[in-house]
Amino acid sequence: MLGRSFEQGPIRPPNEAQSLLIRFTRNCPWNQCMFCPVYKKAKFSLRDLEEIKRDIRTVRDIRDEIKAISWQLGFSGNVTDQVISYIFNRGIYSDSFRSVAIWLYYGTGNCFLQDADSLVMPVKDLVEALRFLRETLPEIKRVTTYSRSRTIVRRSVEDLRAIKEAGLDRVHVGLESGSDQVLKLIKKGVSQAQHIEAGLKAKSAGLELSEYVMPGLGGQDLWEEHALETAKTLNRINPHFIRIRSLRVPKRVPLYELVKEGKFRLQTDDMVAKELRLFIENLNGINSTITSDHIMNLLEEVEGRLPEDKEKMLNIIDRYLSLPEEERLIYRVGRRGGAYRSLDDLQRDPILYQKIKNLIREVEGRSGREGLEEFIKEMVDQYV
Repeated sequence: MLGRSFEQGPIRPPNEAQSLLIRFTRNCPWNQCMFCPVYKKAKFSLRDLEEIKRDIRTVRDIRDEIKAISWQLGFSGNVTDQVISYIFNRGIYSDSFRSVAIWLYYGTGNCFLQDADSLVMPVKDLVEALRFLRETLPEIKRVTTYSRSRTIVRRSVEDLRAIKEAGLDRVHVGLESGSDQVLKLIKKGVSQAQHIEAGLKAKSAGLELSEYVMPGLGGQDLWEEHALETAKTLNRINPHFIRIRSLRVPKRVPLYELVKEGKFRLQTDDMVAKELRLFIENLNGINSTITSDHIMNLLEEVEGRLPEDKEKMLNIIDRYLSLPEEERLIYRVGRRGGAYRSLDDLQRDPILYQKIKNLIREVEGRSGREGLEEFIKEMVDQYV
């Protein structure tokens, strides 16, 4: 394939779908979380600073080449539909080339640094890499990355502030739970106290903070503790964003072995909805924005800013839980199959509604309720 290439990792947050992806580290330095399928057979490594700079230069060169293509096609350097079609239809450009083209097409100016924990880099190297990134690609407006609370705790506020001033705007942290019992169970390698300390440090340094929460992670035995302690933790931190990403346990994640042995009892969708309600009900005294930006979440519309949207979010959950059992089942299948995004979708298309209803009857008639539940599970686990 023609076109230059640079290294990219396997994942990024859902809200970074239109961001430029540049790999600063490889894989995960912890890599023991029981719920996570990513990186499990991959060794963590730091990338050499010069190697990172070389990739950044490659992005710049690809950008310039794409702009030149646009001029040749008569679009004055703008990355239009026609430019994208030209690049993708010819089949001669690398995946890296295409990813930069898509980034320029969307024009977000956002950049996400991969992989699981960029802040584990030596501070001096990270600062230099960030400055080089901003200088080389001045069109970048926002830079974000993943990090772990345990890593942030080890950084001084002064170091975090230097990283911020060098060009990092936002850090995504996998809080998952605020319960020490749950954190120990899933081998998160961090405590509630460390989560709180890390969150407050990041904010003190001026970084935007996005905390991920995982409904269902306490299972049937610890769901109340999980909900209440997670709310308590976030009330102490008051992050800019609380991102909901519900637990899924496909066979390839370590937690599946505990499920198979009966040591971890998964919650049903209805149970998770009740847990989510308890969690949101106990978020107090903060002004975080809750987002539900992942297909694994049953109720995508449960989002808003605290405190003003709290009742709206609770009402959506109550509305779902008050539906007749058959309608909850139809919504679940429609949602897990990608047909529904909100409860209102149940009434929008009577033909689709009937098709889903018929599908449920067919699967249940062939495999029983247990087979139907397995069918629903397989639909959503494909996104993990």
